[in-house]
Amino acid sequence: MDGKENNAANGSANKAVLPNCCLKARAYDDPELEANCHETVVSGWFSEPRSSSDEKERLMYFNNPMWPGEAHSLKVEKILFKGKSEYQEVLVFESASYGRVLVLDGIVQLTEKDECAYQEMIAHLPLCSIKSPKKVLVVGGGDGGVLREISRHSSVETIDICEIDKMVIDVSKKYFPDLAIGFEDPRVNLHVGDAVEFLKNAPEGKYDAIIVDSSDPVGPAQELVEKPFFATIARALRPGGVICNMAESMWLHTHLIQDMISICRETFSSVHYAWASVPTYPSGVIGFILCSTEGSSVDFKHPINPIEKLEGALQHQRELRFYNSEMHEAAFALPCFLRREVSCLRD
Repeated sequence: MDGKENNAANGSANKAVLPNCCLKARAYDDPELEANCHETVVSGWFSEPRSSSDEKERLMYFNNPMWPGEAHSLKVEKILFKGKSEYQEVLVFESASYGRVLVLDGIVQLTEKDECAYQEMIAHLPLCSIKSPKKVLVVGGGDGGVLREISRHSSVETIDICEIDKMVIDVSKKYFPDLAIGFEDPRVNLHVGDAVEFLKNAPEGKYDAIIVDSSDPVGPAQELVEKPFFATIARALRPGGVICNMAESMWLHTHLIQDMISICRETFSSVHYAWASVPTYPSGVIGFILCSTEGSSVDFKHPINPIEKLEGALQHQRELRFYNSEMHEAAFALPCFLRREVSCLRD
């Protein structure tokens, strides 16, 4: 073998060191485009706005107040719906790898691929923590996914839902039928309107569980993470009733988590924090605050009403994809940094 053959063999060996997954991720066939990609960065890890020379556009691209300095990108294959309701802009598009995506005011709410993690956890963490829930209220949740999950519980007799934006409901029924199927359950009573007013008029002690599937706490939704709202929820719950509220990302929002837990501890007898992995949410995780009113003790960390023992629950409408009793218990295991940064969680 001569020197040239040797060098060629060594060159092939060096190229083979790069894992196949990384070789596949090198998106540029054009040498000129490939040259513009930093040699140590595999295509897809980092991105910039198209007009990166425009500093104002760069600042806007990375300037979401809920996750400053970062952005998550999904490839849009086709815009399916774009409209503006009385409350927000509504967008649905077909993505390259996550199926259909629902976006409200520019923020991803769900994708077909990973919606199961959020919908299943926010519903079953509270409902599997109490015996035979009968009356359940959903605040928000206009896509119908939480309703679909509540419907697995045969003990439930009444499912009220209060969603302020009818366009979200209509769009979900058309473009996300696997979620909106939740509206077809005869136990569901739909109320289109303001949840704060709805709760103020709800009979005291009516509900066994209330699930708050709201937007991020900015703008109008800010009211849904303040003390008066939680006090109204506590009033609507029976003794020993439970609430599960979306509670942001531990990687980005420890200050918000601290505030929410502090407020809830002033209102409820028991307060816990749990979390789940949702790839298309900021930082890839989402948190939940679970609380109970005074009355029968609730052990959120160990499901007393395990989903595996509920007749028909595992196959209702579709098989569970994320939640099970092991995931339930694991959701309450918190990392050290979160306990350090959120003093309420050190107890």
